[in-house]
Amino acid sequence: MTVTLWQRLDKTGRNLAPFAVTVMLLLLGMVPLQIPSYTEIAPALTLMAVYYWAIHRPDLLRPGAVFALGLLQDLLSGAPLGLNALTLVCVHWTVLTQRRFFLANTFALMWVGFALIVLGAAVLQWLVVCALSASAVPFNAPFFQALLTLALFPVFAWLFIRVHRAFLQG
Repeated sequence: MTVTLWQRLDKTGRNLAPFAVTVMLLLLGMVPLQIPSYTEIAPALTLMAVYYWAIHRPDLLRPGAVFALGLLQDLLSGAPLGLNALTLVCVHWTVLTQRRFFLANTFALMWVGFALIVLGAAVLQWLVVCALSASAVPFNAPFFQALLTLALFPVFAWLFIRVHRAFLQG
């Protein structure tokens, strides 16, 4: 049976779903809210997406795409160029090395794993910012960003599961 152009386009579109969802969350995370100091503790939506897709569909969100997403986030947020790219690639690599463990366990353990990942990412970003500024920067903002990201993870995981089932199953 021959594959038609429309079937190939459909498959390509479905395979782009993880990247597209991650880009949408990246842009959503850049929306300024009129909450005092929100930009410093805004949840790391891109990190959530990279974590989920690295576990469930690493073939569709490769390290090169993760690096590009991080650079885009750096450019849009005004962060030091490469900070988010480094963080996301480290998260992607770490999750890939532990992928079997996450796939074999419950959502609760996946959430605990995400807690470790998000705290590690916060420490990494804090260390890089301290090194770039050549002074000790307070850890308050990265810590509260990590807590907010961790608290919102189940909501976004539900979204990722829905996208996964709707576009990538079968």
